[in-house]
Amino acid sequence: MQFNRRLNTTWWALRIGLGLGPLLAGLDKYFNFLTNWEMYLSPLATKFLPIAPSSFMHIVGAIEIVAGIIVLSRWTRIGAYIVMAWLIAIAINLVTTGMFYDLVVHDLEIAVSAFALSQLSTVREASVAGLTHDSSLRSSEFSTLKSKAV
Repeated sequence: MQFNRRLNTTWWALRIGLGLGPLLAGLDKYFNFLTNWEMYLSPLATKFLPIAPSSFMHIVGAIEIVAGIIVLSRWTRIGAYIVMAWLIAIAINLVTTGMFYDLVVHDLEIAVSAFALSQLSTVREASVAGLTHDSSLRSSEFSTLKSKAV
């Protein structure tokens, strides 16, 4: 089975966007060129942090950089799930600030895009491995077949 060419274009667009976005935002956690990232940190979170908010944002940045790299690597599907979960966590943090509801919606929409990338990656990996996508295919079976194909 060959992966549809139009879907492949969509997969690449999502992969590049969802890989570079976290990577660049993560790098900016160290420089604050785009914004002062600490203002998005919930007061509830800062109350419980054992470290300074700036240090915490550096850790956040490192995680975002790694997530972006994973999306851009051969583990796109896993990276997409990481980015999706991360964006949902960011949205929850933003809700607890009592502000930035527009960014909550924005981050949740991007999380849906990350989910779409994970699903497209599953189908694309199956086509590369010469399989048809079957929802009854267990992930362990798929991983075994995929590793044999690669």
